[in-house]
Amino acid sequence: MKKWRSIWLVMVIALIAVLGACGAKDKPESAKQTEKVEPSEATTTEVIIENNETTQTYKEAPKKAISLNQHVTEIMLALGLEDSMVGTAYLDDKIYEPLQAAYDKVPVLSDQYPTKEQVIDAEADFLYAGWKSGFGEKGVGTPEELEELGIHTYLHTASNMTKPTLEDIFTDIRHIAEIFRVEDRGEALIEQMTKDVEEVQAKLPKDSENLRVLVFDSGDKDVFTAGQNFMNELVTIAGGQNIFGDVESGWTTVSKEDAVDRNPEVVVVIDYGETTAEQKIKFLKNDPALKEMEAVKNDRFVILPLSAASEGVRAAAAIQILAKGFYPANF
Repeated sequence: MKKWRSIWLVMVIALIAVLGACGAKDKPESAKQTEKVEPSEATTTEVIIENNETTQTYKEAPKKAISLNQHVTEIMLALGLEDSMVGTAYLDDKIYEPLQAAYDKVPVLSDQYPTKEQVIDAEADFLYAGWKSGFGEKGVGTPEELEELGIHTYLHTASNMTKPTLEDIFTDIRHIAEIFRVEDRGEALIEQMTKDVEEVQAKLPKDSENLRVLVFDSGDKDVFTAGQNFMNELVTIAGGQNIFGDVESGWTTVSKEDAVDRNPEVVVVIDYGETTAEQKIKFLKNDPALKEMEAVKNDRFVILPLSAASEGVRAAAAIQILAKGFYPANF
């Protein structure tokens, strides 16, 4: 009898030991699973952005974003956010070639601004506009109206100010990166853009006067040109002097006579729309007044796509195009 009791006691002790071991074995695995589902600090921290006279509070990164203009579309794609986008709209011309594959993953909602109904159907939670018109009467709606629908908005600040600089673009990039919790990507993009610009500037001629430059957007009776908008910054960094950089406005209209009097050495032709850059150059060469400019006489034209002239990720590429056109012998 005692012998059987001893045997049962040994079996009970062994069973307890096995169960204990199983329990100990399960605990680390359970802890790992808890760590996997627990939200990271980055996704639980609120991000508060002051933008376009509104205060936007983001409790988490947007998951269904729509970009409303090309240069801000390219900023989102350059940050690798295509999987967080449910739509794009309003291309000025071809998408930036390095971003084409990412762009192809995102639905194109409209040739111009999408309707509010399209935005709602896409279940958008974030709208990013490059120009104020995106949130104007002909746009999608005001930030206040969209906020009532649970949709955050961001207006690209650099495109809607006088005298924008590269640093202003970097500020917008940092804001978008912060909103989407991809700050490291934002800093990497800014670092690369800065490096590319510095490499171009290193090739510019030293100790020489900057070339006089006219930015020609369009015009028949008058000249529609750049005052103190971003083209002024691009031309300056590329080693030129915008002949209408003293005009206190962005895009501005000046007389042909004034353009001839300031006598540019190079004309930058902005390429977009139904009128081609070649047609614009032909017009300049045949206009009785404008053909007298030194740039036209010497056939000094640089063609720049409008999308590259906007306040986006193409800034470094635009500066390179301009610098090569201004000082071809240095490149």
